[in-house]
Amino acid sequence: MGKDRIARPVLKKSWVPGPAALGRLLSWLDEGTDSGGERYLEMRRRLVAYFERKRCPSPDELTDETLNRVARRLEEQGAITDAPPAKYCYIVARFVFLEYLRGPERLLASLTAQPDAQFSAIDPAGVAGADPDAEAREALLDCLDRCLQQLSADDHTLILEYYRGDQAEKITHRRELAARLSLTPNALSIRACRIRDRLVACVGACAAGTMT
Repeated sequence: MGKDRIARPVLKKSWVPGPAALGRLLSWLDEGTDSGGERYLEMRRRLVAYFERKRCPSPDELTDETLNRVARRLEEQGAITDAPPAKYCYIVARFVFLEYLRGPERLLASLTAQPDAQFSAIDPAGVAGADPDAEAREALLDCLDRCLQQLSADDHTLILEYYRGDQAEKITHRRELAARLSLTPNALSIRACRIRDRLVACVGACAAGTMT
């Protein structure tokens, strides 16, 4: 519950830190010492590497978004004491990544809706509920993240693109995705279903603690 609380401040996505806000961010990252901006550069390199490991096509942009959010939190509250600077930046980066996926709960909800899906260790019912259990959701998202990383690069991109956007957007987006991959809509659907079936088995094994 604590992670969810400190990593989801109310932010204006168009906000960009000015000189004063940037200076406050640099000072916070330095933790009382003057590194001449080295800690900022190191944190930025580490965040870029994090998003690269997640196979994001624009790791620099997602890194900028992460640091902007941290700077905004500092401007709004004057200090961040929930976690050390590096840890807090990674917590925010995780949610930036999940937002980049445009609703990973949609994919997760699709997986847990399968009639033969067994998640014996975690109750997935809260994923799409009005009052989801944050710890259960976080555990399932962790499993989904691990399973996504086991896919080939092409399958990883396809399944995330397939579930991107809301219901209205999906129709247009999937048509464009099929055209880009030189597939018929039916062939795209079949391929996505096969990937989803593999993810169902993988997430189920992860939740049950039997993932290899």
